[in-house]
Amino acid sequence: QVQLVESGGGLVQAGGSLRLSCAASRRTFSNDYMGWFRQAPGKEREFVARINWSGSSIHYADSVKGRFTISGDAAKNTVYLQMNSLKPEDTGIYYCAANVVKTSNAWYANYWGQGTQVTVSS
Repeated sequence: QVQLVESGGGLVQAGGSLRLSCAASRRTFSNDYMGWFRQAPGKEREFVARINWSGSSIHYADSVKGRFTISGDAAKNTVYLQMNSLKPEDTGIYYCAANVVKTSNAWYANYWGQGTQVTVSS
């Protein structure tokens, strides 16, 4: 089992920035992908970004490319999500995830954090 603990959510005005952190109790395996998903009110959870522990492979959802940056610190088992130029549509609960994989048409994960609220006001 892997425990994931997020921090760093909050309320910010449009155009502002937030940085989310996710501390994992352990790594599932050495080259696993960690990532972030989000869920807006009334919508399904969606993939945001993922990174492998070596940092050599990163993927973003089109909606956040150029604005969000995912990074990791393998020595601390911690992953970060730097969110810049935030928009009201970025509002939602952000979930840290481990063992993030992609099938032919969907992203999913096997381990989840409890989520942290991000609210962007207009």
